[in-house]
Amino acid sequence: MRVLAIDPAIRNTGYAVLEGDPRKPSVLGYDVISIPTKLNQSAALSAIRSHLVNVIQKFHPDEVAVEGIIYVQSHLTAISMGAARAAALIAAADHGLPVYEYAPRKVKMAVVGNGNADKSQVAFMVRALLGLSETPPPDAADALAIAIAHLQASDPLKAKLLARRLV
Repeated sequence: MRVLAIDPAIRNTGYAVLEGDPRKPSVLGYDVISIPTKLNQSAALSAIRSHLVNVIQKFHPDEVAVEGIIYVQSHLTAISMGAARAAALIAAADHGLPVYEYAPRKVKMAVVGNGNADKSQVAFMVRALLGLSETPPPDAADALAIAIAHLQASDPLKAKLLARRLV
């Protein structure tokens, strides 16, 4: 199975493409889609969707895994994060890809073994688990962690604990 994992945000959306065995997946690619602050929100959302469409066309994933909604202090932050998430979901839906959602705590639990792990712990474990030569940027590391959690959820018993299918 090949999975595209997305950590959506309006200015820095992380993505990763992994394939294969949950115990030793192959990393096909990862990066951060950085959107300049000079672009307004609608242009930023269009750019996120376009970039993810290019990623889908390049890697041909079988499934998409996306980070679930997180609690944030500001309703404006929540709205912009939700909009970025929607851009990612539309890119997946346009290609008929099934989408699975993972709660951030469950991703951290799957990768670090601690649902309260911080970003540096997640990045460290992602690097170790995937045998990367350098630590990925935080948003890409989060996407890699989501991909790892999704591959682990290929076990039907774990899938019910980790994921919620959206589409």
